[in-house]
Amino acid sequence: MSWEIRYLPEVLEDFRALDGSQRILVRKAIEKVRKNPLPETEGGYGKWLGNKGASKLSGFLKIKLRGAGLRIVYQLVRNANRMVLVVIGVREDDAVYEIAHHRIAKHDLQGKQVHHASYPSYPRLGRTIFQGRSFRFQRLRSGWS
Repeated sequence: MSWEIRYLPEVLEDFRALDGSQRILVRKAIEKVRKNPLPETEGGYGKWLGNKGASKLSGFLKIKLRGAGLRIVYQLVRNANRMVLVVIGVREDDAVYEIAHHRIAKHDLQGKQVHHASYPSYPRLGRTIFQGRSFRFQRLRSGWS
């Protein structure tokens, strides 16, 4: 079963900032993880994030692309089978996790029990730069209803 993927508006900018080879790696990693984005403790590919200093990231997961030094931070919405991508970035002195913390606060994602009905319906994006093989991404708007 594949999970639906949505992303914050800033993630598109993150993706565009990567070079061509990094984009390919990110696409492949997301394609692999979307099949089973659950945490490793439940047999999936995601790794739990914790609270690091001032960054409160518990409840979020990461994908590590060690060879490229990239990290992808995402949130699971289990009852809707959705992954919400928060940030894609290079792991430079944990800067990617600080960015994730700021975006989580900006979009009010931390500790929010998001249910299927809480998501407004977003229009499908046509062929985006994320559109590869069977990708269907939807962008999340800033406000939650």
